[in-house]
Amino acid sequence: MTIGQKYRTLREIVADEIHGMISRGELKQGDRLYEDRLAEQLGVSRNPIREAIRALEGTGLVEVIPRRGAYVTRIDPDQASQLLELRAVLEAYAAQRAALRRTADDLRALQHCIDAGRRASERGDLVKAASFHREFHLVIERSAANEYLDGAVGPLRHQTEMIFSMLSDRRAMTSWDEHQAIYDALAAGDADLARQATQRHMDNVALGLVMRAPVPTVS
Repeated sequence: MTIGQKYRTLREIVADEIHGMISRGELKQGDRLYEDRLAEQLGVSRNPIREAIRALEGTGLVEVIPRRGAYVTRIDPDQASQLLELRAVLEAYAAQRAALRRTADDLRALQHCIDAGRRASERGDLVKAASFHREFHLVIERSAANEYLDGAVGPLRHQTEMIFSMLSDRRAMTSWDEHQAIYDALAAGDADLARQATQRHMDNVALGLVMRAPVPTVS
């Protein structure tokens, strides 16, 4: 265990190890996650493996199917691009409304997500960073004060957060800079700038997905 890991729980360490295995391609999309095999490979009991899988399910990186088990979520690049385009529209709209409706408590919660998420990224805890990324956008959605917004964004959240998680290893620090720009616009009450900053953030996520996608070979 490294110095940066000494204050982390075993669940967090195991979740980050599994996240790394997925990001590196050691576990591929659609692969089943066998608790006993992972426990043996990582040198832990099955309980922290089970807890880590639940944490990763919350980021969208893992899908748990009742009576069948846990699997690495599958992602199709074309479908992912369409999902990101749609979520970008909704998130930009939410930020635009939130700029005029956010409270001081909302701003404190958003800054906490940025600061804590940045620290998690710096120490390589990608699971924790992903959870703060998720909470950041949830705070904005709540601040927008549109009772129908969650019903629109909710069905997209599982798939798109898996994309965020898969890209977080490459975009960790620049992503938090983008979140800071969104926060600054919200704090200034600038609705247009908040919309633009959010759209820019989502566009960069989509660009990261394109750069990550494998280049087709010519036979």
